[in-house]
Amino acid sequence: MIKEKFGARLDEVVRRLFPFLFWRPLNPNALSVLGALVSVGAASAFLSGHLRTGGWLMIAAGFFDLVDGAVARHNGTTSTFGAFLDSTLDGLVDIDVLAGIALYYAGHGQPGVAVVAGVALVASVLVSYAKARAEVVMKRLDAGFFERGERMGILSLGAVTGYLPVALAVVALGATATALQRIAIA
Repeated sequence: MIKEKFGARLDEVVRRLFPFLFWRPLNPNALSVLGALVSVGAASAFLSGHLRTGGWLMIAAGFFDLVDGAVARHNGTTSTFGAFLDSTLDGLVDIDVLAGIALYYAGHGQPGVAVVAGVALVASVLVSYAKARAEVVMKRLDAGFFERGERMGILSLGAVTGYLPVALAVVALGATATALQRIAIA
């Protein structure tokens, strides 16, 4: 929803806030990979019980996810491979982060929270999968109020503020509703 509402204007905001990204041509695929690596660090932090650190690392990774497309469009280097790489890494990050959180709670005597994290993981994957499969049979599927940006933002905020179990419940419910919405439309 964030991308749909602000997509075109977001590039201009990125250029104004982070002009150093546009001084020299940067490889947007390298930015995507860097963001994914930072997210793997976040997943490791979650797994080891450093929940706030994991949240801050997710915010840092979100920076790369925000700017890679803007850099590609600015430099005229958008490509089908870049889009494929970005969405594939997004899926990897979603799985890593939510698995790290689920495993942390499962190992620390909170199986209920671990199950909610597992539901959030499965529903998040289904949101992306439903869109990808729907776009095989229809031109475009823009439906869904709870996309990746919203999910990662809420998880980051929950981790940083100490309300990660609440954030997981919101993500589990929102992602499930969005997946069902996309399935119903397709």
